[in-house]
Amino acid sequence: MIIVRAIAISLIMLLSTPVFAHHYTFSIVPQQSASRLAKQWAPILKALSEETGHEFVFKTTSDIPTFEKNLSRGEYTFAYMNPYHFVVFNQSPGYQAVAKAKDKKIKGIIVVKKDSNITSLEQLNNTELAFPAPAAFAATVLPQAHLKEANVNFTSKYVSSHDSVYLSIARGFFPAGGGVMRTFNAMDPEIRDQLNPIWTTKGYTPHAIAAHPSIDPKLNAQVQTFFSNLANTPEGQALLEPLKIKAFMPAKNSDWDDVRALNLNLIQAK
Repeated sequence: MIIVRAIAISLIMLLSTPVFAHHYTFSIVPQQSASRLAKQWAPILKALSEETGHEFVFKTTSDIPTFEKNLSRGEYTFAYMNPYHFVVFNQSPGYQAVAKAKDKKIKGIIVVKKDSNITSLEQLNNTELAFPAPAAFAATVLPQAHLKEANVNFTSKYVSSHDSVYLSIARGFFPAGGGVMRTFNAMDPEIRDQLNPIWTTKGYTPHAIAAHPSIDPKLNAQVQTFFSNLANTPEGQALLEPLKIKAFMPAKNSDWDDVRALNLNLIQAK
């Protein structure tokens, strides 16, 4: 009787566990902590797995430079990467655009602590400022370029993620730092409410969901359709809400020509 019951339980567990045809990694650029990214993305990837019949496994890294190295080696089958990353890694190893946020431009910001009485970039002259990583497009590259154009002298301190920038400013470690509006809005209110953006960049094509060149175009189309349709249902809208993205849309490689036109040379394609 015990053996029969054990077999029955095993059969129930087997039948309730999804059987996926293939397994794919889906890595997220570590703009925020791994735990926060997992909380935001794991439900989406679970729904994507159920929709396509293939398992999509959440991945990230401890810092952005490591994420860049892994992309350069083609270690991820799918990835969510910043605009500059896409320009570089579309060239080599050849990641292909799948989707991007709909009707949205990415904008970098410089934030300060609200009670600091800092209201202009000139007040940041001869200070040490916090940035996520050297090649973080909107949070580092664009703000740094503007500060230099404005003849503001500064020293850069790279603190690994957008969240770390915001936390370090709130705790008074730095007078200001770089981020983007999406991650700023997604920050815990008790931290975000202590901060104030005092400058915003112009807008550029936002982050890319991209696929390794080895991936079957049919699967790319499935993934593209899934993300493009997320905003069409209440359930999909609920999945998008933690990302602070209202909707995704299909993307093509040329969508990032505005970033290519900047002729940045911060990361070398392999």
